[in-house]
Amino acid sequence: MISLDDAAEYLRRADDIVILSHQFPDGDTFGSAAALCMALQSMGKRAKTRCRHAVSAKYAFMFRGVKKQEFEPKTVVAVDVADIDLLGEPIREEYEGRVDLCIDHHAGNRTFAKYTYVDSTAAATTEIIYALITKLGAKITPEIAEAIYTGITTDTGCFKYTTATPRTYRIAACMMETGIDAAAINREMFDTKTRARLEMERRVLDSMNFYLDDRCAVVYILRDMIAESGACEDDLEGLAAIPRQIEGVLVGVTLREKKSGEYKVSLRTQEPVNAAQICALFDGGGHACAAGCTLPGPKEAATERIVAAIGAYLEQQKEDGR
Repeated sequence: MISLDDAAEYLRRADDIVILSHQFPDGDTFGSAAALCMALQSMGKRAKTRCRHAVSAKYAFMFRGVKKQEFEPKTVVAVDVADIDLLGEPIREEYEGRVDLCIDHHAGNRTFAKYTYVDSTAAATTEIIYALITKLGAKITPEIAEAIYTGITTDTGCFKYTTATPRTYRIAACMMETGIDAAAINREMFDTKTRARLEMERRVLDSMNFYLDDRCAVVYILRDMIAESGACEDDLEGLAAIPRQIEGVLVGVTLREKKSGEYKVSLRTQEPVNAAQICALFDGGGHACAAGCTLPGPKEAATERIVAAIGAYLEQQKEDGR
């Protein structure tokens, strides 16, 4: 692990920088990549971003200020990437063993890069990127501010999650002071839905089952559900939050079917349940209130394993008097 000052100094010396985002990108990984790329370009450096998935219409505005530059990378930076596998193929294979610097806010970061800076107290990686850009001496333009604000608001559920701290609000306020339309960003990120997204929400709600005296709710995102609804990747973002919204539910579980037949498990929890501790039992990780892992199919077997683990966790908490 290195300090943020060290990370800034490393980037000052670096040239021809490619910035990697994780697959199935969200506002934080894209916001971090776009903001850092624009800042580095403003310093006269050649920089570009890469991701397994293309920038969708929903997030395209964050990249308006990114200049298109073609070059062979000399420096590889990953942002909001806790594990090399999260880059997805073929990006992971191309850059495995070549990542020079990783900037992240996940406590369970696997330290796959040559140098790593993690601040797990940050509500979003874009919080760290803001501090890094400040240390680099680059100006926070409105375009950079839009990317940083979007990363913060999406990773905090529009400031609803307990991960949002006074620092989070202060940074968001600083971004607003550059003149960005924060209300419009929030509206686009949270209040505007496609017909396909609504179709997916209906199917997800129909799939819901309750376990452990209704303290655990499980929903599914299956490949045929996606095909029937016509949903794209953007339409699936945030669906994992649905089961946790139900009164009395401590653990919301979303099982997403992968092409391999495995299931990507997303946990969203209420205090005092720690999602990362449960997912760690299956070599996963994340945050206390949001974490994930992967389990083999079929669906019934994957469900049984994760519900059993949650049940054991809740029972242990009861014995410990929590």
